[in-house]
Amino acid sequence: MNNHEIDYKIHGDDMQFVEVELDPNETVIAEAGGLMMMEDSIHMETIFGDGSGEGGGVMGKLFSAGKRMLTGESLFMTAFTNQGSEKRHVSFASPYPGKIVPMDLSELGGKIICQKDAFLAAAKGVSVGIEFQRKIGAGFFGGEGFIMQKLEGDGMAFVHAGGTIHKKELAPGEVLRVDTGCLVAMTSEVDYNIEMVKGVKTALFGGEGLFFATLRGPGTVWIQSLPFSRLASRVFAAAPSGGGSKDEGSVLGGVFRMFDGD
Repeated sequence: MNNHEIDYKIHGDDMQFVEVELDPNETVIAEAGGLMMMEDSIHMETIFGDGSGEGGGVMGKLFSAGKRMLTGESLFMTAFTNQGSEKRHVSFASPYPGKIVPMDLSELGGKIICQKDAFLAAAKGVSVGIEFQRKIGAGFFGGEGFIMQKLEGDGMAFVHAGGTIHKKELAPGEVLRVDTGCLVAMTSEVDYNIEMVKGVKTALFGGEGLFFATLRGPGTVWIQSLPFSRLASRVFAAAPSGGGSKDEGSVLGGVFRMFDGD
């Protein structure tokens, strides 16, 4: 085993957080903004690169950090280490309503491919890199589907999905077409591509975009019902166009306007 063997517990229902139990000298890595709380004796340290803790010198770490930048992530990650003599806990929270999916990479072929914003935390030793789509057309037209993250190692990793999560096992040759934003993660043996929606009416009036992800088994895929991009677009569409803080498109907005004389 190259990864730290961490224990964990997931709390909550729709706004979950994962509580990781660290033995002395055990470490978990996470994006800088994912921390919720930590107990005494937990030491935070900024690390440069993909979090795997492997060698390779300065150039190797610089290359792994540069790859992370392509996914819109920071050059740095944060390592949380238990420097005490007893077990301690550190917790990481979901960024928006949904589910936290624990994934044991040792049981999933040592590699998971996931959306670029899905990674939450992992045991030290898990490498967080990028997975390029093989076909150039997917890069230009696939939206969220072009650059995805890959988690490699043999330890625990935690991925966040929006809304309800659905895990589906694909048989050899079985094909599943998914909105690119709804695809959370998949095992490495799944064949993945981006295809254009056929039919002008579907493209113009369907509301689901011009492209979707085509997944071909065998393998396991995880699908989310509420991608963050979809949630953000609904919030933006519902925001008042005037930019006022009191008119929120509700009954209270009308009450405020009455007292303001608007």
